[in-house]
Amino acid sequence: MTETILTNALLVLPGEVVAGTLVLRGTRIAEVQPGRSHAPGAIDLDGDHLIPGIVDVHTDNLERQVQPRVNARWPSRSAMLAHDAQCAAAGVTTVLDALCLGDLGFDPGRGQTFRDGVADLDALADTGLLRAEHFLHLRCELPAPDMKPAMEMAADHPRVRMVSLMDHSPGIGQYRDLDRYRQLRKRQKAMSDDEVEARIDELLAQRARLREPQRRWLLDRIDHRDLPLASHDDDEVEEVRRNASDGIRISEFPVVMAAALAARDLGVEVIAGAPNIVRGGSHSGNLAAADLVRAGACDALASDYVPAALLEAAWRCAAETGVSLPAAIAMVTDRPARMCRLSDRGRIEAGLRADLVQVRAHDGLPATRRVWRAGERVC
Repeated sequence: MTETILTNALLVLPGEVVAGTLVLRGTRIAEVQPGRSHAPGAIDLDGDHLIPGIVDVHTDNLERQVQPRVNARWPSRSAMLAHDAQCAAAGVTTVLDALCLGDLGFDPGRGQTFRDGVADLDALADTGLLRAEHFLHLRCELPAPDMKPAMEMAADHPRVRMVSLMDHSPGIGQYRDLDRYRQLRKRQKAMSDDEVEARIDELLAQRARLREPQRRWLLDRIDHRDLPLASHDDDEVEEVRRNASDGIRISEFPVVMAAALAARDLGVEVIAGAPNIVRGGSHSGNLAAADLVRAGACDALASDYVPAALLEAAWRCAAETGVSLPAAIAMVTDRPARMCRLSDRGRIEAGLRADLVQVRAHDGLPATRRVWRAGERVC
């Protein structure tokens, strides 16, 4: 069995940072030792931080690789490899690829991205070509007519680790500001005012017809899997309570503080967007994620659309929100790992998987220097 010794590191452990050494044997962490090793062959980490491999429970980054420009669709398998490489370079050793099931008429290519993404993951997972370990997060658009047939394709897939229930209808959740929604659609689709208003009316009528029956169908369809279930863009306290009573125990990206605090008080775990923290606020004018952290209403961060945001967001949380560095790192490692029921990773602890990231901060900006997954260096 291969033994690797990583020494002269600041080990970010649960609850503390310790100058020390890790001994890896095979795929696992064998020993956590204080102080420096002088064993022949020990790898000197130059006093850098060593953190657990990052666990990303929600990333849309594959979509960005599939369509790097408008009307320029990239070959799907090539896009998957590029996505994987970006995740690993960002220190993400476990990634839940968030694929959309259902379209509300503005991004019909997402259906193909979903189908290709599942097929490509099946084809590549056991080849040794992927640097990170990939699972599936199914994002189900409740008012979309094509959500149900898409879900039938993946409901029993063994790599599914999370399912989220979404509603991107105009005036709801992320798009509760209708004026902002109108401007966005006119800019994206070059639609006239009358065309936008007609489309809003159509989508709201469709929502009234489909959302509730498809919500119940979805919960029944996946009940046998006992998967972690998440709501998305919560903007009402009552909806958070309703979701919790239906077994939806994760709130992804709440858009108002009242919904986030209600989730916290109910014991519902909250995911916030790491790009929101890095940018200093929401790109869509909603709640600032740093305020959630300060309020004790954030359990985990997700990359959403920039894998590299996770590490930087954790560092910023430690510097700006009053949480310790171990607590901030846990929001991108231990907490998300537990959230998607991966008990073998997320902490630097003897017996767990040797998923590790060497980090050096320059002027407060953290950068990955080396990445190991299951004891093997991948970046």
